[in-house]
Amino acid sequence: MALKATGIVKQLGWRGFFQLITHLPSFLKLFSRLIKDPRVSLTTKLLLVGSLVYVIVPTDILPDFLLGVGQMDDLAVVLAGSKFFLQLCPPEVVREHLRAIAAGQ
Repeated sequence: MALKATGIVKQLGWRGFFQLITHLPSFLKLFSRLIKDPRVSLTTKLLLVGSLVYVIVPTDILPDFLLGVGQMDDLAVVLAGSKFFLQLCPPEVVREHLRAIAAGQ
């Protein structure tokens, strides 16, 4: 999924782009911890995995050879899948993991 950084910067602005980059490791830790947590349902976990599989599978809604446009559907699926995954996880479990990550655990 080759995506131009300038397109992301235009949408988020420089401040938002740097916030995203600096928080990316924390998001990855959070998703990793939630996937491993038995209190999160299998259906919820499959939603996140499915959105990531969509990026890997060569069949897309918009083919990737359409530069820029082809990658936007991949990005939209990953972002929407991540958002829905977090919304479907029990809020107290998400808060617990966020506190642990903030404490450096």
